[in-house]
This record gives sequence, C-alpha cells and structure tokens, in this order.
Amino acid sequence: MGVAGAAGFLAGCEGAGDAKASRIENPPAAVSSTGLPQGLPLVVVPPESPRFKQLRIATVETQSFVTEEVVAPARITINPNRMSRVLPFVQGRVLTVPAKLGDTVEQGQALVTMDSPDADAAVSAFLQAEATERQTRVTLAKTGADLTRARKLFEAQAGPEKDVLSAQNDLATALTALDNAQANTSQTRRKLELLGLKPNDFHQPVVVRAPISGVITDISVTPGEYRGAVMSASDATAPLMSVADLSTVWVSSDVPEPFIRFVRVGEPVSISLVAYPGETFTGRVARLARTLDPQTRTLKVHVDLPNPAGRFVPEMFGTIRHEGPVRRLPVVPAAAIVQEYGRPEVFVERGPGQFERRSITTGGQAGEVVAVLAGLEAGARVVVDGAPLLKGQ
Repeated sequence: MGVAGAAGFLAGCEGAGDAKASRIENPPAAVSSTGLPQGLPLVVVPPESPRFKQLRIATVETQSFVTEEVVAPARITINPNRMSRVLPFVQGRVLTVPAKLGDTVEQGQALVTMDSPDADAAVSAFLQAEATERQTRVTLAKTGADLTRARKLFEAQAGPEKDVLSAQNDLATALTALDNAQANTSQTRRKLELLGLKPNDFHQPVVVRAPISGVITDISVTPGEYRGAVMSASDATAPLMSVADLSTVWVSSDVPEPFIRFVRVGEPVSISLVAYPGETFTGRVARLARTLDPQTRTLKVHVDLPNPAGRFVPEMFGTIRHEGPVRRLPVVPAAAIVQEYGRPEVFVERGPGQFERRSITTGGQAGEVVAVLAGLEAGARVVVDGAPLLKGQ
C-alpha cells in the first residue's frame, strides 16, 4: 500500500506538471482593443526557411472610403418645367393640323389653324374703337375752338363768363373721352396681335403656334373638329397637343427612407441606364418630394440630366448612385485576405516568423485595396503576399 501510494503521488505530480507545461505553451487568448481575440495559436514559420522568404509583409495604412452609398432604381421622365400644353384660345372649327405626333417644332411654328368667329369679332371691335377715337378727336377739336371763342367774347365784354366755364367743362369731358377711346383702341389692337390677325381683314384664320421649342409628345385634335363653346366645359380646356423640351430630362427615383439623409438638392448623382450598358452619366438633384410614400417608405427624387443629343427617351429604366459620407479607414491589399469558413482573415505579424490569424470585417474596394471596418488597426504589419501559404498551418 505504501508503494502504491507513493506511485500515485508521483503520477499526480507528473500530471500536474504536464498540465502546467501545456498552459505555458498555449497561454489563454488575450482580447484586443477591437474586442476580437488575439494570441490564438500562432502560425510559426522559421525566418530562415524557404517558405518565409516567399512572404511579403507590409504596414497597414489608411485611405478615404465611402462608408455608405445610395443605390435605387430609376426611370427617365419629362421635365414638367419644360413641357407646354397647347390650348385653343378661341372658339371655332379646326381647319388644318400641320404638326404631327413626334415632330420637332420651333417656338412660334404653326401647329393648328382655326376658323373662328372670335377673329371677326376682334377685328370689328378694333375698327369700332378706331372710329370712336377719331370721333372723340373731332369733338375735342370742336370744344377747344368753342373755348377759344368764348374767351375772346368774354375779354371783349361781348359774352358772359358762364360761357367760358361751360366751354372749359366741355373741353375736360372731351379730353377724358379721348383717353378712354385711346385705351380701348390699344386694348383691341393688343387682342389682334395676340390672335395674330391683321386689323382690316375679315375671315382670317387663327393660327395656334408652338409656345416653346421641343417635340410633340401628344396630340388630340384633327381637322374638322369644333373647339370652344360647342364643347362641354371640361373639353373646352382640353389641350390640342403637348410640346416637351427634351434637351433636359428628369431621372426619377424612389429612394428608401434610411438613405434620404444622404441626398441633397444640387448634389451630383451617377446614372446608369439599361439602354446603354457600361456607360455612366452624371446629373444633379433638382427636386425632392415633400412627402414620403407611406406604402413603400420611399421618397421621390428627381435628377436633372442634360440630353443635348437626344439619346435619353422618357420611360427608359436605369439606376442612380449617390455616395454618402467619406471617412479614413485601414486598408489592405485584396491578396492579403484569405477566406476561412466564409470569414475574411488576415495574418498579423506578432514577432519574427510568428503570425496571428485575425478575423476582420471588410468594406468597399478601391482598385487593389480593400477597406477594413473592424478587426484591424492602422500601423499593424500583415502578410500582403503569400497569405495562402499560411492558411493551412
């Protein structure tokens, strides 16, 4: 029993010694300031070995990176600020429609001609106004002459003073009548100018002209139709056609609520279109909607996109991209990152020939370098070439 007890005691001491030695060779993992474990089994490569000579080690530097980016589907629409609906401004029958759907028209070009009684009424009103003005001028001349004669008679004591006062009153009335007649003549002449009519001709057609230069995107009139009083109240104001200036178009997109804070009016936006793969266009935010769509939780954003060559057609589909805030982050070459069970990892140098396996969280990539969001700090030395040689160690 004494021998057995001694043997057991010695065995217990040896076991304790082995456990102690094991703890020394594999010390417990420390925790870094990033909250990730350090000191997990190191990969040791003797500095004098051929494998070590295949490794290249570099210091982690920082670089400016976009931390968040707005990406949303979009489509091209007509800029409502550059669109005009052509309305009939007189009553009558449509004679001709020289313009056709899809035509490119210049400002002032004839679009529709109409036979309208309003044209004859406008000419008649102008002629009457001119006649009234001439009559008031004749009356003014007569009252002026009457006042002169009354004053001479009064000065010669051949006429009473009341005749002078009466003549002065008649003259003032004639002056007022002339002012009114001139105003009426100017008003009727202005109406003729707006209708594009000559002052002395009846039965003139009224020409509806293009208010702006652009493309006819919609047309709803044909020769022989009546527009105006013979139509219903709603149809009376229906446009004859629509003209859109497509030299600048809108790119409309629904931006999700979490990214609205990154978009501001006037900021540049990158645009890619399905119709032109591989090309990127640049526009500027023109308008943000004032209300959020309660169903989709998105905000309508409109971007101005120049279209001098006419390549962009309404209803084209594409995508808008807008970069969020920029901050400096640690970066490593893409070759320094290895994948272990789906996690990105790098090897950090802990000493000559000693490397620690470090899990990291990666961000965006710019060229050959990848941003590191967590798990690695600037100044650390990592294996940037030959990392796959250490993966299986």
